[in-house]
Amino acid sequence: MMKNILFALLIGVSGISSAVVIAAPAHAEEVRGERINVRGSIVNYSGSTLKVKTREGETLDISLADGWQVSSVAKAQVTDIKPGDFVGIASLPKEGGGDGALEVLILPPALKGAGEGNYSWDLKPDSSMTNATVADAVKDVDGRTVTVSYHGKEKKISIPDGTPVVTLAPAIKDDLLPEAVVFIPAEKTATGPVARQVLVGKNGVVPPM
Repeated sequence: MMKNILFALLIGVSGISSAVVIAAPAHAEEVRGERINVRGSIVNYSGSTLKVKTREGETLDISLADGWQVSSVAKAQVTDIKPGDFVGIASLPKEGGGDGALEVLILPPALKGAGEGNYSWDLKPDSSMTNATVADAVKDVDGRTVTVSYHGKEKKISIPDGTPVVTLAPAIKDDLLPEAVVFIPAEKTATGPVARQVLVGKNGVVPPM
């Protein structure tokens, strides 16, 4: 069980049903249950239940809370990352020092500052998630290195060629088709996971976080 319980901060954005922002651990009084990130593909969707086969091979019935929202992601390019952008970057430490990105989520301006910080993440062992503002972006032989700033700190993250780069996009419940790839921030309860947000892949682009 992870000591740092992560959760999703849901924020309404004009033009997008809602947005998933990877955020810091909640204060103890805000945590109602253990937060988990579900990654996998849809088995079926029916009413208020989404059955998902996780990347670990387990099949989960996820209850969808009242008012739940669905969003998607659209493909972006490394060259779309500009100084001043607010991004969420999952990364791993590199052998030679510094961090290398596993994926990059470019967030819309309305979400700038949401969940700002650097936190443990569960995409891969020892990975972290950094929600921060791009201070500069420099092209080099290995792709691109970005300097991001958060809470007065700076961190350099290299983005190798081939790293998934996405931005948020609209989606509807009809996009929850069998075999569609999903990322679901959920809450563990005695009766199973409960979700208020689903991020679904569409048009060949899957949530990489």
